[in-house]
Order: sequence, then structure tokens, then C-alpha cells
Amino acid sequence: MRSALFHRQHVSAPTLLPEIESSTGGAGAAAWMAAHRGEVLAVVAEHGAAVVTGLGLHSVSDVEAVLGQLGVSPVREAEGFAARTEHAYGVYSSAAWPPRQPMCMHHELSYAGQFPGLLLFACLRAPATGGTTALADAAAVLDALPSEIVERFEREGWLLTRAYHEEIGTSLTQAFGTTDTHAIDRHCRDMDIVAEWQPDGSLRTRQHRRAVVRYPGTGRRCWFNQIAFLNQWTMDLEVREFLIDEYGLDGLPFNTYYGNGDSVAADTVEQINKVYEAHAVRRPWQAGDLMLVDNIRTAHSREPYEGPRQVVVAMADPKRQASPAAQTRSAAT
Repeated sequence: MRSALFHRQHVSAPTLLPEIESSTGGAGAAAWMAAHRGEVLAVVAEHGAAVVTGLGLHSVSDVEAVLGQLGVSPVREAEGFAARTEHAYGVYSSAAWPPRQPMCMHHELSYAGQFPGLLLFACLRAPATGGTTALADAAAVLDALPSEIVERFEREGWLLTRAYHEEIGTSLTQAFGTTDTHAIDRHCRDMDIVAEWQPDGSLRTRQHRRAVVRYPGTGRRCWFNQIAFLNQWTMDLEVREFLIDEYGLDGLPFNTYYGNGDSVAADTVEQINKVYEAHAVRRPWQAGDLMLVDNIRTAHSREPYEGPRQVVVAMADPKRQASPAAQTRSAAT
């Protein structure tokens, strides 16, 4: 066993999701985490994720207090792909996403210049059915993907395009916290994003990122991106056709490409999602659960559900990344 706290492992091939049992509840959750954070973080470091049960988390303030005892800096979301409610610094509601539509496997903000290294998911209210936050090991996914997919994306990186409209998708305020064009331009420059303001005042952006990254410390290669999730072929067919008719292909709220700008074929997106599914680990939510996820090593998804569901998300341990082109320029100098 990894530590005295380690209660049991929920086994679901090909990986393990450790469970750590706490006998405290509610008001004692923060004190328990302060006393055991080293052991909890060690389990996450070993396995890429862990679930802590018995904390009795009932409110956003409980989650904020637990986050404060982990000894990691909170991260404020920028460039989110779906609207959230900010409850506290680094603590948010789940992304606004239709309950009956799955949210595909992804790494949070893997396209952004700054992303969280650690995610906390706290279940304050479990749904009647479904709503599982499934996980997948990023290194195992990389090893299982067809070599022709990996080699091209690793060589070229991937490109995310976004179009910000008032009517659909994420608004400028939701993504950047402001509508001030100078502030948005400054953010985009700082984060290696190409920003193009349209004649109607809307914004389109492009950002070039690595698809495969090496995990800090170990150097293990991880499939770290949102190529499949944010691609046009993952959209509902009727929604995709409507948006293209209304705004054109370049006006989709988001889409992904190879690093050189070539389109990603539908069967490539399907292959990526099939590999994710083959490596998915599932554990139904119970109210009060806390799931900690290493955002580089472990991808996550959200499955369809029925009934009210309240899962609070906390983001922490900020990491920076640059576009492949920016890294090449830096190495040359």
C-alpha cells in the first residue's frame, strides 16, 4: 500500500483509480486535508488521479477551504470553451454543457498558454443517473494510438481556431473576462495566440500547440490536447450543418487542424475517441466525493446524465506552454 490512508483501489483495466477514505466530514474536511495533503498528493503523483471519500463536502466554501490546504496556487480560467460560474478564485461550476450530450475526453485548457496542472472535482450533488467523470491515462492513450496519427501531430503540433459570436458559443467576457480589445490583444500576444478582429467587431483566433508533451520530472510522453473534443466532427451533425450554413466553416465556435492548417478527417477523430474509450476508467459519483486529477497525465470526460448534478471544479498549480513556433524561436536565440 502507498500509505496508511490508502483504503482500496477501484480496478478498471487498463489503469487504477485509487480511493482514499477520510472519516471526517463537512467542517473537518479542510483540517483533514491539511494533515494528510502530502500523502494524498503522493497518491495522485503515483497514479495520476485519486478519489477521497468521506470528506462530506456540502458547499463551495468547503471546496475552497480544501483547495487552500493543498499548498498549490489556484488558477483563474481564461479562454474557457464553455461558460462557467466563478464561485471563488480558481473555483468554478462545471462547464455549461447539455446534460444529454457527452463531453469528450480532454485535458483542461490544453490549448491555452497557461493551464492548471491539478484539477479538483467535488461532487456536492450526484445526478439520478450517469454524469460520471471518466478518466484516461494520457501516456497509455498515446501508446495505443495509431503511429501515423501520433507521428504527424507530434511533428506538426495542432491548431485550434475559435470564433467568438454574441449569439453562440463562449462570449468575449466569458473567455477573456473583458470586452476591451486592447486587453484581449495583450492577452493573446502574451499567450502566443493570433487574434483577428472582423469588420463586424467579432473576434477569430488561432493558437498552435504541441499535441504530445513530456511530463515534468519523468519525461514520459503524454497525449495532451483537445484535438478530438473541439473538432467539427465531434459536434452533433445537425448543429454542425446549421453553424456552417450560418457562419461558414471558419466561423465555427471552435475547430481543430493539423499544425500546418490541414483539416483533420472524421475517421481520425473517431479513432482518437475510440482509443480514449478503450482506456476510460469510470466511478459513479457519490455526494461529498473529491476527485483529484493530474491534468497532464490524465484526461477526463463527462458522461450524459439525468437529474440535478452539482460538481464544483477547482483549478490549481499553473503551468505555462508556448506554441511550437515560439519554442523554436526561443531555442534559436
